[in-house]
Amino acid sequence: MLTSLHISNIVLIDKLNLEFGAGLNILTGETGAGKSILLDALSLALGGRADTGLIRNGTDTASVIAEFDSVNDSIKNILNEFDIDINDDLLILRRTIGTDGKSRAWVNDVPVSVKTLKSIGDELVEVHGQFANHALLNPVMHRVALDDFASKNIDGFDELSRNIHDSYHEYTTTLTKLHEIEDFLAKSAAEQEYLEHNVAELRALNVQIGEEEELSSRRNDIINAQKNIAILNDASAAMGRGGDTLDAQIFAVAHILERIKTDPNPYSEQIDTLYNAAEMVAKVSEQITADDIDTDAVDSIEERLFAIRAAARKHRVSADELPNKLTEMEKQLNIINNSDLELQKIKSATENAKHKYDEFASKMTGARTVAAKELRDRILRELPDLKLANADFNVELSKTTPSVFGHDDIVFMIKTNPGMPFAPLHKSASGGELARLMLALRVVLAGENAAHTFVFDEVDTGISGATASAVGSRLNRLANGSQALVITHSAQVAGFADKHFKIEKKSNGATTTTNVYEITGDDRLNEIARIISGAKITPESLATAKTLLK
Repeated sequence: MLTSLHISNIVLIDKLNLEFGAGLNILTGETGAGKSILLDALSLALGGRADTGLIRNGTDTASVIAEFDSVNDSIKNILNEFDIDINDDLLILRRTIGTDGKSRAWVNDVPVSVKTLKSIGDELVEVHGQFANHALLNPVMHRVALDDFASKNIDGFDELSRNIHDSYHEYTTTLTKLHEIEDFLAKSAAEQEYLEHNVAELRALNVQIGEEEELSSRRNDIINAQKNIAILNDASAAMGRGGDTLDAQIFAVAHILERIKTDPNPYSEQIDTLYNAAEMVAKVSEQITADDIDTDAVDSIEERLFAIRAAARKHRVSADELPNKLTEMEKQLNIINNSDLELQKIKSATENAKHKYDEFASKMTGARTVAAKELRDRILRELPDLKLANADFNVELSKTTPSVFGHDDIVFMIKTNPGMPFAPLHKSASGGELARLMLALRVVLAGENAAHTFVFDEVDTGISGATASAVGSRLNRLANGSQALVITHSAQVAGFADKHFKIEKKSNGATTTTNVYEITGDDRLNEIARIISGAKITPESLATAKTLLK
């Protein structure tokens, strides 16, 4: 419910603070006093189009703050999406516009886009007026309104709604799986030969995790052994350079030295050393003889290692991932080989789910047809008193694409004159006529998808007397338990107000301002009398006004 509206520098309004209440809030005033300014200001706070022409002359910025004291689940979902906190269901919408064309918006002091502000505003307030974008003029809302009406008037409708919701999701889930399998098979048929070849190849290779590392290590050991053999052979060759072995050459040197004739031999110590060295060299020569390498084993290791690495490059994985790659391709191949059976299973499941959904959808159409007839009957009973006796209302159901709500396309149809064909609601009336049609719909649908606050403008256009009284009575019914703001020129409508506000324009010769204030008691009586008789209030108009006050 809209609790207050604070307006600064909007057209003729300097500063204005209004406190609204539950029930029927009536706004009256002389023609040109500025009633439309209030709607423009409220629209701005609800995310409407920002027009710099709304900014009061001589100021740079205009602002509007609208406060609400109740929030439904749809609004809470929007607030949660944007991390906007709400305490005690208090919601404050704020909007500013500047002469530079820039517009800013806040919700509970959190900056938001105008689009977000409008999505919240649409949930809070429903405006009915000549140029308003009525919620019920949107065919999407016709389905919502009819279903909410049926929920309260058709036994078992809520359970049927849940059933069709669940069956639709079951159907779409199986249908998605069917399409996925069909797409997979279309692509994989061409890959079957490729998969078979690669599976056979990897099975034959039979790579083990860690095998590449082990083979690489063994190969490195062999390479190092080959290098060592070469070194050992070089050493052995050095020991045998000149034909004789190195130990033989040393022994020969010692033997030559023994032939010296001096006694004692002055080189006897060196000769002993040479004999010892010759013996040690002989032992070393025996020890550094290289072992033979199994060249077949070397070739086998390298062949295996290179084959594993080639397979890893081919499949763009590491060598240790080749076993998993084999398992993956085996599964794909298994799906292809068993595709016919799987395809038939999912086709059968899809057909069963579709049949189940169609049954619920048909029942939903039947329930909606009953609800539509009841809705039509109730609305037709409202129209004569609203000076719409020649109008007719109908709910048109036609089959459309299946959805979570069934396969019904629902449009509210109206004709305002006999002999004319039915046409969609928004193409069949305008101005006050449309506002009264909306009033009749909202009264009948009261409580079904109802916004907390309704705003009506021009609902009394072209009516008076008993018709105006009927309009006032229905506005009062609609506002019972919620809230309605009504701008009216009708004394009969004004008489039903729970709170009555007067819109007044004043000028001091230099500036003109619009003011709005609540009136009670004699002030309210005089205002209703003014509406009846004009500027001059007569005893007769006062007497009539007293009879109209409810």
